[in-house]
Amino acid sequence: MATLSVVIPVYRSAAVLDELAKQIGDVVCGSNFADGFELVLVNDCSPDDSWNVIERLATEYYFIRGVSLRKNVGQHNSTMAGLNFARGDIVVVMDDDLQHPPAAIIDLANKIVEGHDVCYTRYRNRKHAAWKQWGSRFNDRLATRILKKPAGLYLSSFKALDRDIVDAVIRYDGPFTYLDGLVLASTNSITSMDIDHGDRFAGASNYTLRKSISLWLRMVTGSSVVPLRVATVLGLTLSALSILMLIYVIVQRLVDPSIQPGWASTIATILLISGMQLFSLGIVGEYVGRIYARLNNAPQFIVSKKTF
Repeated sequence: MATLSVVIPVYRSAAVLDELAKQIGDVVCGSNFADGFELVLVNDCSPDDSWNVIERLATEYYFIRGVSLRKNVGQHNSTMAGLNFARGDIVVVMDDDLQHPPAAIIDLANKIVEGHDVCYTRYRNRKHAAWKQWGSRFNDRLATRILKKPAGLYLSSFKALDRDIVDAVIRYDGPFTYLDGLVLASTNSITSMDIDHGDRFAGASNYTLRKSISLWLRMVTGSSVVPLRVATVLGLTLSALSILMLIYVIVQRLVDPSIQPGWASTIATILLISGMQLFSLGIVGEYVGRIYARLNNAPQFIVSKKTF
């Protein structure tokens, strides 16, 4: 029977971890994966008591392995840390707030046993805030165009990966990880399954609008050169329009020399072109910044402590 790892990045979840470990243990230990199961909890430098709770749980449950990071690196990089330590033939990634039902872990793992490389989840009754749902829809459409994501596939953080895909993903050593982009670049054998979205057990979401925008930029600039091509097309389009406008103004002045040049149209044109230049420079800057960090070997994560 295949072995199973469950990887969970942990941040501000001290109040949830006991119940999380209990529910996951009850589900997996009563399944065919009981003899080859591990739960990898990655403390993303959480400011609360999460690491002390993980250390205690590692002494109470034989299957728990804890990893603590020296610096907060975000959900995707801390998940990569967990994937680097996961040993299972099948690896399930999920959140730490119990909105992802542990009961679905076995169904996800069985999708990999059936022969799929990756299995994502779709929520029947999503309970995120409205702005997060709108942002998710926008991100979904963008990922379909930029990352060539199959239409209709929801890129949930609750998913199962085959060992070969995990090995392919962790070969990426850059500091700006977008996990789903790496997964989509590794295989076309992807399926999905429906699950119920549970209520948050305690606390509030750690994803602010700023963090969501940062993740969106990571997806756009970290997995594709499409934004650079968009900037090039916009530049060429504006250049063509400027030439046409110049020809129009010259012809108009030749036909009717009494026409005074328009101050408003001049300012509007300058502002438009300047805005597009700054937009294009910003996109290029994102790429240059990431290249700079990569060349300086900025780490994805640094491990501080382990329970094994």
